[in-house]
Amino acid sequence: MEIFISLPAQTLELFDDGLLLRRYAVSTAKNGAGEENGSFKTPRGRHLIRAKIGAGCAENTVFVRRRPTGEIWTPEFAIQHPGRDWMLTRILWLSGCEPGFNRLGHVDTMRRYIYLHGSPDSVAMGEPGSIGCVRMRNSDIVELFDLVPAYTPVNIG
Repeated sequence: MEIFISLPAQTLELFDDGLLLRRYAVSTAKNGAGEENGSFKTPRGRHLIRAKIGAGCAENTVFVRRRPTGEIWTPEFAIQHPGRDWMLTRILWLSGCEPGFNRLGHVDTMRRYIYLHGSPDSVAMGEPGSIGCVRMRNSDIVELFDLVPAYTPVNIG
């Protein structure tokens, strides 16, 4: 298994032995591509899924600092909490594989807390909009989460 995320196309593709299994619309950083800590950009290059978080949680479960809060996102709940960057349903935490580019120091993807994660249904997919992470539809992140093991390679470009 391997994942390719296309920044220009705003898609995530899952391959198994070169065979395309799934293609999803995603939303990467509105600030574009970049590896610097604090840039709010989506890091490029070779990564792997270092941790899978949220197995068995209900769709729209709200996560803060990778922990379920006990809250479930609804449009009404969102109105009560304006300005939050919603991480919902599942988290696939990425770690860079290229020292000096997306690993270690001021460019470390994992220390930047870059995830593949679920988003509210109202969030547009197929166009940049995140603050660095790769946003997905909740049903899509559940499906992907169940298909891929930890340490699956992820290439972002």
